[in-house]
Amino acid sequence: MANDLSSAIKHDYLSEVQTLTQTEFKHRIRISKTDITGEFPLEYALQDIKGIGKAMAKAILRITKLDGKQQAGYLSDEDVQKIEEVLNDPAKHGIPSWMFNRKKDTYTGEDKHLIETDLMLTVQEDITTMKKIRCYRGIRHELGLPCRGQRTRGSFRRGSIVGVKRRK
Repeated sequence: MANDLSSAIKHDYLSEVQTLTQTEFKHRIRISKTDITGEFPLEYALQDIKGIGKAMAKAILRITKLDGKQQAGYLSDEDVQKIEEVLNDPAKHGIPSWMFNRKKDTYTGEDKHLIETDLMLTVQEDITTMKKIRCYRGIRHELGLPCRGQRTRGSFRRGSIVGVKRRK
């Protein structure tokens, strides 16, 4: 009788634990317009957001006081909100400006950290501006060639096939 009771209690406890973990774990999390896989540790899952690297992810976790080893699927809605607040204004939360990806913006002059579509649009806008003013980098972008001094004899070949002619 006691054995049956203990097994019944164990069964109830296990079913409660399973339902709790099933309801808490989310396979996809939406943080700042990006779907993040819930199976990854939070430290690596944040890096799926365009514009966030290793250092910025660690800084965000340090500010929000979240565990980086925890799976991202176990985040509560409040934790997701905390992360989004830090992402929207990292300077307000104490992240130093040298960690930002856009220092001294050409139009506003302020330090910003851009993510996702803002980052992509700003980079594209910068490239079109360089093309318009016909600077070296802009011309290289127009021609589809590298801008940072790489040699082009062997690499960056597109279009026609370059080969060796055979002797007759």
